[in-house]
Amino acid sequence: MPRAGANRCASGVGRAETGMVSIMTKAVGAGRFVATSRVVIQMYENAAFLAAFLLIYSAVAGRIERSLISGPIVFTVAGLLLGPDGLGVLRIDISGEGLRLLAELTLAMVLFTDAANADFGVVRANLGLPERLLGIGLPLTIVLGFLFAATVFPSLDILEIALLATILAPTDAALGKPVVTNRMVPAVMREALNLESGLNDGICVPIVVILLGLAVGTQIEGGTIGHIAWVIVEEIGIGLIVGLALTWSTIRMLRFAEEHGWISENWVEIPIVALAAACFAAAQAAGGSGFIACFVGGLLLSGLGARHKEELLRGAEHLGEALALLTWVVFGGIVVPRMIDRVTWPALVYAGLSLTVVRMLPVFLCLIGTRTSTADKLFIGWFGPRGLATIVFAVLVLDAKLPGNDTIMLAAGWTVILSIVAHGFSANPLVKAIGTRRGGPMA
Repeated sequence: MPRAGANRCASGVGRAETGMVSIMTKAVGAGRFVATSRVVIQMYENAAFLAAFLLIYSAVAGRIERSLISGPIVFTVAGLLLGPDGLGVLRIDISGEGLRLLAELTLAMVLFTDAANADFGVVRANLGLPERLLGIGLPLTIVLGFLFAATVFPSLDILEIALLATILAPTDAALGKPVVTNRMVPAVMREALNLESGLNDGICVPIVVILLGLAVGTQIEGGTIGHIAWVIVEEIGIGLIVGLALTWSTIRMLRFAEEHGWISENWVEIPIVALAAACFAAAQAAGGSGFIACFVGGLLLSGLGARHKEELLRGAEHLGEALALLTWVVFGGIVVPRMIDRVTWPALVYAGLSLTVVRMLPVFLCLIGTRTSTADKLFIGWFGPRGLATIVFAVLVLDAKLPGNDTIMLAAGWTVILSIVAHGFSANPLVKAIGTRRGGPMA
């Protein structure tokens, strides 16, 4: 009997423990549910604020474009003011991987559409200015940026210096949009700046790939020379093959579908969006560079002269613009506060040099012998804003965890911040000045 009583007691204790475990499990589950609910609510709040902001901006975008400020300025400031370090209304909680994915997808879409829109007849028709800017001005900019970086940042090794010079070489026409859209600026200059901006980031991609591969892989078996060959074959080669193969097959497919009347008007803008995404993702998955795949894919699309190209590209262009604006919000909300907290004089000095001497002197030199005046050379040299490509390349460098990461991030970040302000505020006044000097709108 005592043993039976003991058994009943033990059984009761066991049931009590089981009940406590059940209650605790339910409590933990309820806690997780509440936490998940808060995350979901926060996500919807962010979406609501961003949608409302986009709605307001879309209603006044035309007026803003004619003012002293630009779209990137508006979205960057919005991210800063509404983000975690501002009013805290917009809770931007994005991981390093999330930021990288957003930046990579944005640049991939922009690279493809910019390359697809390139008209190489413009190079021949516009005094060879784009050819000079890309073939002479861009390499000189990288070399001059390297020399100044070696002086300002002696702690960086040679590959890190070369990376910094290269990631700050591409330009972003969106930061000075009136310059490439306003007819007060001569068509020759508009087309030159637009084509330069559309292609120089793609040209810099293989350089960044090689330098970054060397910087992180010098200890790989086979030595530096073997690693250079491996990077070229794997990343660049696979990117080329994937971009060319997917784009060629897509164009053939679309032509066949159009001949048979299979393409729906409601879906005409989707194929290029899917193609750009496929080029990027397939090349990355295969071990290549998705950026190279998008760039060469866009060039092939432009070279083959796909029918209804403008209509086909419209969806990808709009998606690229939307992703770019979202990137500026994240940049303002996450990156800018950290740049302000960690600002250094060398970073500011190099940023100033990068936007002036490093850009303007090579442009001036490469345009010698053309019919452009000194004022026009300075105008073209000044409008070399640094934006999206620099941000994406900087994120790639940050992910590589190089010894000089902090220095590279500060220099690149402050160059972009100063460029947003300087080129955004100066675009319309200088466009009006050049229009006044020339006596009105140009062809």
